[in-house]
Amino acid sequence: MKTDELREKYLAFFESKGCVRRPSDVLVPKGDKTVLFTPAGMNQFKSQFLGIGPLEFTRATTCQKCLRTGDISNVGLTAYHHTFFEMLGNFSFGDYFKEEAVLWAWEFLTRKEWLGLDPDRLTVTVYLDDDEAFGIWENQVGLSRDRIRRDDEHENFWPAGAPSEGPDGVCGPCSEIYYHPPTGGKEVEIWNLVFTQFNRVGPPPDNLRPLPKKNIDTGMGLERTAAVLQGVESNFEIDTLKQVCLAAGEAVGVPYAFASEHGRALRRIADHVRAVAMCVHEGVVPDNVKQGYIVRLLLRRAMLEGYLIGKHEPFLYSLVGTVFDVMKAAYPDVAGSTESVATTVREEEEHFLGIVDRGLAKFDRIVERCRKSGEARITGEDAFELHTQDGFLIEMTEAMAARHNLAVDADRFRQLLDVHREKSGAGVFLDAVMAEGPLDAIRKTSGGTQFLGYEVTTVDAKVVGIIAEKQLVESVDEIGEGHPIAVLLDRTPFYGEAGGQVGDVGVISEEGVLFQVLDTQRDDDLLLHIGHLRRGTLSVGDTVRAVIDADRRAGIRRAHSATHLLHHALEQTLGPHAMQRGSKVENDALRFDFSHKGPLTPEERLHIEDLINARIAEGAPVSTVVVDQKTAKERGAKMLFGEKYPDRVRMVTMGEFSVELCGGTHLSNTGQVGLCRLIAEEPVAKGVRRIVAYTGHRALERVRETESLLADVARALRVSQPQELVRRAEQLHDEIQTLKRELSQFTKASVGETVETFLSEAETVSGAKIVCRRVDGADRDMLREFADQLRSRAGSAAVLLATEIDGKVALLAAVSKDLISSKGVKAGDCVREAAKAVGGGGGGRPDLAEAGGKDVAKIDDALAAGAAVYRKALGAAG
Repeated sequence: MKTDELREKYLAFFESKGCVRRPSDVLVPKGDKTVLFTPAGMNQFKSQFLGIGPLEFTRATTCQKCLRTGDISNVGLTAYHHTFFEMLGNFSFGDYFKEEAVLWAWEFLTRKEWLGLDPDRLTVTVYLDDDEAFGIWENQVGLSRDRIRRDDEHENFWPAGAPSEGPDGVCGPCSEIYYHPPTGGKEVEIWNLVFTQFNRVGPPPDNLRPLPKKNIDTGMGLERTAAVLQGVESNFEIDTLKQVCLAAGEAVGVPYAFASEHGRALRRIADHVRAVAMCVHEGVVPDNVKQGYIVRLLLRRAMLEGYLIGKHEPFLYSLVGTVFDVMKAAYPDVAGSTESVATTVREEEEHFLGIVDRGLAKFDRIVERCRKSGEARITGEDAFELHTQDGFLIEMTEAMAARHNLAVDADRFRQLLDVHREKSGAGVFLDAVMAEGPLDAIRKTSGGTQFLGYEVTTVDAKVVGIIAEKQLVESVDEIGEGHPIAVLLDRTPFYGEAGGQVGDVGVISEEGVLFQVLDTQRDDDLLLHIGHLRRGTLSVGDTVRAVIDADRRAGIRRAHSATHLLHHALEQTLGPHAMQRGSKVENDALRFDFSHKGPLTPEERLHIEDLINARIAEGAPVSTVVVDQKTAKERGAKMLFGEKYPDRVRMVTMGEFSVELCGGTHLSNTGQVGLCRLIAEEPVAKGVRRIVAYTGHRALERVRETESLLADVARALRVSQPQELVRRAEQLHDEIQTLKRELSQFTKASVGETVETFLSEAETVSGAKIVCRRVDGADRDMLREFADQLRSRAGSAAVLLATEIDGKVALLAAVSKDLISSKGVKAGDCVREAAKAVGGGGGGRPDLAEAGGKDVAKIDDALAAGAAVYRKALGAAG
């Protein structure tokens, strides 16, 4: 089935179910400042979902043009990532709900007159406790239980993690539909059904309140489903996108094939030029801010791919016609703008080529330095200089670096960009020194630094260079004590930061001289000892003793060896896909990023920790040897994705279970780690998780802190043993629930009496009561109870209530529905004006809105301002 046919079938199917076919919204949504581009089909229906304004229809279906850049680095690399894509969707605003959404989805996917997919190749997921959805799939669709998977709130809830982590507002469980290819390839998510049935209010428990009207928001990726129907391995192989890929190959002079040498680059070109063309068609032109910045970024990334292949002249503009040819069936208006869009694209390409020509020589020098030193990333300082002096966007530097298997220190780049220098002075050197002359001069006279830190912690050495105030100096007394400087030695035990392992600290000394090393960095074959002169005068040519902080190094060695154990345990537990994506090794602490699609289960986490500590208890020998790459590969050594290794590599072997290439410092046997505890596990990027762990002394401290905390809690709860805490906590929970019920009954009675007083004293305008009062001692729940009773008993009421909670102002406005429809009175208008008086802000629905503020002393002013809003609205209507 062709892509255009799929799009039309989907829309026609849901039209047959009573949905109104709506056109795609524009890529830059008008009047919505919360997003730069339209990210999903539901965005154009925000008002309908929120119940704002007239509801002209309760069912809709669309094919929405979307643009997202959160996973831009994955475009072309994975089978399904795009920047620009089309999202098929069907929606319900208080109309049909879960049963219809599920049954219609199954009908469309499996019936011969629609898509005709084999039902046996489809599985589904539901939210953990969504028994209703599970029952529909099992009992009405007829799926067996083993084809229905329950996933947690981070996988099957919208927004992800909303029940426990927020934000407050409309939310609900999801049900996803997966297709399993007959080739046995990876399952493909083709449809996500979102059941927005709750309003989240505050933290758990009992924070999901049913909505009076439940909604449906579904999303099916057009390109992804087309790939399934056409039996191809990637979205880029479908009938529409493959035409753009083939045209891209012709434009740069290389043939396109999915698995070819330049396949990935041509797919990125195809994706990015499609996004750029559609944006420029809608008037979003390359610029340095907001949407224009994204368009410029995409265009330059696409141009860069062609440049690296060998195309050093404009070519993207020639692809605009192909893009519009494959898009015009759905969006016929694009055909008329081919020439103007192509002209805009070509102008930007010519501008880009000038930037590349000026800056590429400098970039090549930076890459060469990284290659010589074995450094895995470009410094933030180099990226900053390329950005400010040569016009290279940071994203362009990152893309070019990736071509050389290099990363970029983006965090450091941003620090420099924001002019946030480290007070220790390390940044004073790195932004000027890493790319300028002083280091080159030292190399010419003294060569590189000999690193001896694998064997010893103390070395007698000679000072071969001192850098201060961005210049080479002969002695530090020219600068004075306390100023940050960099000292270079002919040999050193200090490890320079690399491969995730932090640099060493310690001291460099001679008689009467003390230099404190706060960090050690590397530049190619040179190691820079960065710190402060604490005593005496240090001169080039001096013989000194360099001593690292051995205790800290020992902790780093424990953490680094434990990192290898963790990598092994992850692969054993999760499978070979759990590849390392980054790490940081510090004193008895480590951070490890790895590929995995979802959070670890508690059982997986325990199993990983058990495996690590079993290997520690085993006391397996740790050996290091320098070998050629061929030998390392024959021995099964792990070579991290994206790394480029020299011909001779350092191989670290632990027992019979772990072999990795690594330049860091390690233990001599795994038992020296002592103990390893997993502290945290969290997402850091799409498909990438992060584990934080402690080793040695720090892990032991964590155990003791936990034991101490349990003992303190046991004492506070008056139980003799920590094992009794659960029973006691359950008992207290029951008591609290009982007290809450009793308090609620008392509160309602108290509120009722106060409500009568408020109404008897209320101002009446145009037949409606205006109640703007302060309620001391109330919380937000009580304010809502007051508002509900005031509106119920008054018949027609416009309410504004205020109280002080934890030293801040809480405001709640509520309006009877008859006043909204007949006179246009809105709670949101009132609460926003009132909030200004107390230095705050807020908003909400026409019938109920909340706000906060800082100035408690001006609560009366806020109430007066709110009352004025109500009087004006009611008076104007009357």
